[in-house]
Amino acid sequence: MDPRVATLLSHVRANAENRPGVYRMLGPSGELLYVGKSVRVRTRLLSYFRADEGEKAAEIISQAHLVEWEYTPSEFAALLHEFRLIKSHRPLYNVQHKRDRSHCFLQITREAVPRLRVVGQPGGSGGAEYFGPFHGRHIMAEVVRAVSDLLELRDCPSDTPMRLADQIQLFPTKEDPRCLRGQTARCISPCAGGCTQAEYLERVALARAFLNGESDRPLVILRERMAMAARRLQFEYAAELRDRAERLEHVQSWIVELGRTLRRLSLVYTVQGQGGGEDRTYVLRRGRIRAEVPAPQTPEEQAALEARVRDIFSLPEPEAIGLRAQEAQELMLIAKWFRLHPEELEGTVPASVRTGSGEASEEVEEARAELARTLERTVEGPDGAEDEGRTAAPD
Repeated sequence: MDPRVATLLSHVRANAENRPGVYRMLGPSGELLYVGKSVRVRTRLLSYFRADEGEKAAEIISQAHLVEWEYTPSEFAALLHEFRLIKSHRPLYNVQHKRDRSHCFLQITREAVPRLRVVGQPGGSGGAEYFGPFHGRHIMAEVVRAVSDLLELRDCPSDTPMRLADQIQLFPTKEDPRCLRGQTARCISPCAGGCTQAEYLERVALARAFLNGESDRPLVILRERMAMAARRLQFEYAAELRDRAERLEHVQSWIVELGRTLRRLSLVYTVQGQGGGEDRTYVLRRGRIRAEVPAPQTPEEQAALEARVRDIFSLPEPEAIGLRAQEAQELMLIAKWFRLHPEELEGTVPASVRTGSGEASEEVEEARAELARTLERTVEGPDGAEDEGRTAAPD
């Protein structure tokens, strides 16, 4: 064994304990190579030194010059701390945080002329807007195609030159649309002066409103085309448009259901400490942690927690589904935790009950059961449809 690796192994054996925590592997210049978590830190770290050549763990330990770790009160606390460290430091060997290949998001890109597209998970600097997570990449791709066609949004690559109608041009020229969609009037052609930026952004706003369940403009357009086809005695085409409208309406209903999931992920969650760790209480609003405190032990601490919860939920917050990158990633983390550990719902109290008339046990139990059912529906997608692209790599 390499002497440096042997020294690291001796350090772990002498000092690490089997408690929940987060560990870090650092390179020769102190750069962060990898962040991980475990319920039993000592056992997990020792497994790196037993990894076979060619495995990722063996490669990481061969590059590491220092191993650090810190203990957390519970597995849930370790999960959160790992997530935050990865998002803050983006270590070399943490390519992306726990990708869930069975889910996807709809993204409205942050561009002067935005696009609507399907992505595997949120990413980047956080400027884009995300809707999800959704199960069923193939279904959501159909939604993107339908909404883009009906609202005439572009779907060309990001590096396609745009020439909006309100751009100042020294030598104005008439240009033809760069793609078949523009030539067949299925795109408003911002690449060829087909619209101003304001006109295009109005259509993006309609797409956003549709995804938030606040507008049915794409459905109205489909139904108008269906009625026109019927008047022209194009009955087969009218039937096709009717079926398309029904599918789109059904998926929109499912998207609105996601909004209900977000609202139900507003709760007070108390986690028991593990390995000598303290009990902690987390306040979640719409799937995001807004406060974390030691679990109250006295009536005074309980009253302070109740006041904190009321303050958090008294602030106005939009009910829209659209999320920024870090918000969407944290939502997925929390939702996945409760899906994988449904018994942890026993430690939750809905914020609506907590801030209202106290812990009415029947109401609490029903809210927990409804949250569990809603999380399952989010996983399954419309009618429990399986994702045809489950094995495809996310964007």
